[in-house]
Amino acid sequence: MQISAKADYAVRALAELAADPGRPLTCEAIATSQDIPFRFLKAVFRDLRQAGLVRSQRGCEGGYWLARDPAETTLADIVLAVDGAFLTLRGERLDDLGYRGPAAGLPGVWRGMEAHVRQVLTSTALSDLVRERLAA
Repeated sequence: MQISAKADYAVRALAELAADPGRPLTCEAIATSQDIPFRFLKAVFRDLRQAGLVRSQRGCEGGYWLARDPAETTLADIVLAVDGAFLTLRGERLDDLGYRGPAAGLPGVWRGMEAHVRQVLTSTALSDLVRERLAA
């Protein structure tokens, strides 16, 4: 099972924003802090902005802010914003998956895995990650 780089980078970037909500952070600062390729992170932020998870301001006082309260933003929101699905099989959604013969039950296993992943991601808020960091 793999977690996409986009999903990983998106969650890490938003955790940075949630940990320091008092001021905007630049993409460069977040990329440096989290050791994320800058150009890739710019593309990730475009997806996050389109999904309404971040807002941005240009200029020397600009940067990115969270558009919503971190307690109301789940990891599921973030993953769906950048990947469009929780799990895929060879890049395909699990919705119409069907096998024949002895493997006919396997799509149900994959869908069950997806349901568990969905449950974990929908029950974990961005604020939960920040709290864990601050409690450590």
